[in-house]
Amino acid sequence: MNANEDRPAPGHRRPTGVTDETVEALGSLSKALETVEQARGHLYAFHRLTGTADLELGRAVDLLRSAGHGVWADRVDDELVGRNVLEGRWTFQVIEEYDDAYYQPYRALERDAREELVGGRDHLYEAEMKERRRTHGHPRHTARPGEDG
Repeated sequence: MNANEDRPAPGHRRPTGVTDETVEALGSLSKALETVEQARGHLYAFHRLTGTADLELGRAVDLLRSAGHGVWADRVDDELVGRNVLEGRWTFQVIEEYDDAYYQPYRALERDAREELVGGRDHLYEAEMKERRRTHGHPRHTARPGEDG
């Protein structure tokens, strides 16, 4: 492999004139977005777990009723089954509001900043870190996929 082939793909190379500070700032913005992505994943886990608990409550109601505890079955059914987790909201509505009010604008702003400042290139900070940390010429440290001969 010649030296030109052992370079990052063009989409992972810094455009001419872009400063270290700009790459670092966009790297920080990207890192923040990754944290928001992780938080959103936890929100979906909250949604799934809460839904699973609500369905299990239905089973508990049936079991309480069949065990002769109708008063308790009614209480669980009336007070907990189908209950809002926040004022007027089930978890799917929490996710929708989060997505509309926070997540989508966050993603759009990060994308717009990359478009304007580095021609839309993604992960420049990480790509440059990879270049600094990898062992050039080593078959398991190639710049991009498909270069390990």
